[in-house]
Amino acid sequence: MKNLEIVIMLMAVLAGLSAVAQRFKLPYPVLLVLAGLLIGITPALPNISLNPDIVFFVFLPPLLYEASFNMSWHDFKAYRQQISMLAIGLVFFTTTAVACLAHYFIPGFSWPLSFVLGAIVSPPDAVAATSVTRGLNLPKKITSILEGESLVNDASALIAYRYAVAAVVSGTFSLWDAGWHFLLVAGGGIGIGLLLGYAVSRLQERISDPTISTTITLLVPFVAYSAAEHVDTSGVLAVVFTGLVVSWRSYEIYDTNTRVQKNSFWDVFSFLLNGFVFILIGLQLPFIIRGFNELTLPVVIGYGLLISFVAIVIRIVWVYPTSYLLLLFNKLLGRKKKKATLNLKSLFITSWAGMRGVVSLATALALPLTLRNGQPFPHRNEILMITFIVILITLALQSLTLPWLIRRLDVQESEEKTVTEEQKVRLQMAEGSMAFLEAELAQGEDEQALEELKARFQRQISRLNGVLAADNDEEEDTNDQALFQQFLHKRLEVVEHQRAMLVQLHKEGKYSEATIRKMEAELDALDISLQAQLSTT
Repeated sequence: MKNLEIVIMLMAVLAGLSAVAQRFKLPYPVLLVLAGLLIGITPALPNISLNPDIVFFVFLPPLLYEASFNMSWHDFKAYRQQISMLAIGLVFFTTTAVACLAHYFIPGFSWPLSFVLGAIVSPPDAVAATSVTRGLNLPKKITSILEGESLVNDASALIAYRYAVAAVVSGTFSLWDAGWHFLLVAGGGIGIGLLLGYAVSRLQERISDPTISTTITLLVPFVAYSAAEHVDTSGVLAVVFTGLVVSWRSYEIYDTNTRVQKNSFWDVFSFLLNGFVFILIGLQLPFIIRGFNELTLPVVIGYGLLISFVAIVIRIVWVYPTSYLLLLFNKLLGRKKKKATLNLKSLFITSWAGMRGVVSLATALALPLTLRNGQPFPHRNEILMITFIVILITLALQSLTLPWLIRRLDVQESEEKTVTEEQKVRLQMAEGSMAFLEAELAQGEDEQALEELKARFQRQISRLNGVLAADNDEEEDTNDQALFQQFLHKRLEVVEHQRAMLVQLHKEGKYSEATIRKMEAELDALDISLQAQLSTT
């Protein structure tokens, strides 16, 4: 009970620090790793540890599900080549390079143990990538590739991690068997994720209670992970593809109240999960350091710095040649214009955005405590400490310098382009609403309310086309309560029509996911406001 009180107190402190971090525009993952470090050097705090299997099951599924839910399926499909080269090729390349370094430089690290460390530190983190680049106006292509990579690379790294841990625990390993098994495990996980995502979408369509629907979104990642792991396939890929399918259908299956409640819940839940992982490692740091076998703390820190440097350099070395090979390959197949070239500045930003984060930390914490023979897992504490150092270095160095580099290299989407896209969506929805109102007027009902609405949308269209200056177009009250109620009801009907148009725009993929989500949030806010006005009239 005392330990639980300490954790709750630390979470409260973390919440306060996050408010300070927002004021100073400090990336959220940087705050977490610094908070974990400060907790680690605070005296008299208890050692709180969880069963490694529980750590893996409790933290990873919801974190991966949230990240995949926020990913655009259109973007994921459009940049699948670049995402695959980073999420699969680079992960295995980094895993192998770090394993070679650990095996030849760190005393006592066998090949399987070295591959365990390589798999843990190889995948950049989805939360770190999105939180650091948010608000920097990066081009859609870069953000989509980084977000997509951060989803799939977790699966690649965790599958490699499972094989490496199994090799350490059992003492046997077959590369040929592992290769074929990898394909079966990955394919099975994807298949289960697609099927479960479809089933969950159909189920959510039939549920109107926001609380029940939100509860289902909480349970889904755990069900997907457990179902896939139960049949020896990739639970990580099952969670990721379940999230992608549900995200694709989310515009249709969730109503306004459910969407607002669900989004608020996941914002809080994700904050608590991320914070708890770093608090957990912070509380264990003193005991991890005391548990080193032959190595001292300065030596372990040195190895952590070396591996951090190698992980950063390997990503840069990988991105440029593989991007050129992809461009050449697509040109040969006629998929690209013959004069198409690489944007070297964008490639550098992509190569520099390789921050490690909570997934690597949770994976390290999930290492088993003992082998099959009852002996302690070799160098477990050293692996935990090196992982924490890699996260600290990559976050502190890369995330804090990334905004400066983006501005310095001028790798930004112009605000004019973003505004123009929003204007196009608004104009298309306003014109569609006018057509809807014309059809309603043809039926000869509620003509006065419809004419008022039509006039409002005509003014909006004129403003969007630059004919009228922006003005305040608030809803005006009227003494005729019956007319005002008719107006509100018709306005709600238009909102539903606009929502249907937004679903169609989402399916067509003409506009960015960020713009569609923003329009959806505006419609939700308007829907809630209109419902509140109706309830008071």
